[in-house]
Amino acid sequence: MRARSLVLGLLAAVACSGSATTGQATSEEDKSMSEKTYSRPDDEALRQKLTPLQWKVTQQDGTERPFSNEYWDNKRPGLYVDVVSGEPLFSSNEKYKSGTGWPSFWAPIEKENIVEREDRKLFMKRTEVRSKHGDSHLGHVFDDGPEPTGLRYCMNSASLRFIPVEELEAEGYGEYVKLFVGQ
Repeated sequence: MRARSLVLGLLAAVACSGSATTGQATSEEDKSMSEKTYSRPDDEALRQKLTPLQWKVTQQDGTERPFSNEYWDNKRPGLYVDVVSGEPLFSSNEKYKSGTGWPSFWAPIEKENIVEREDRKLFMKRTEVRSKHGDSHLGHVFDDGPEPTGLRYCMNSASLRFIPVEELEAEGYGEYVKLFVGQ
């Protein structure tokens, strides 16, 4: 109850301050908060941390099954971070139902944490999406998404960790709470 009151108080303070809600840092304080350092643990630590599916997807460029993964139908507000490094990647605000069976987003929350590479596996040309600091395979991006970007970031749940909005502060992602004001 105390944590909920703290989050509600923080939401009210942010709402009254007139802060931007675009996900982009707007002040010097916001910029320094979004410049946290993230890194990939060594293989031994990762093998202990990740499930076999998470290892296969993030470290061996695997793909999980559609419609039976953890976040494909998640509707809760919150942040999606790299399961390997913790770097912020996507927000539920940009998540949409693509009908593919994987969590899909029309834009990343922190574009600088996304690396796109040409992928010619499976006899076709696609654009692979990886995390910058964790070098995790996340999924692929396609140009058949909704407005305003027209993009579909089709991600593997196994490469993501979801942090509900009410846990952002406690998990060290408090600067993102402002994105969910009024929801």
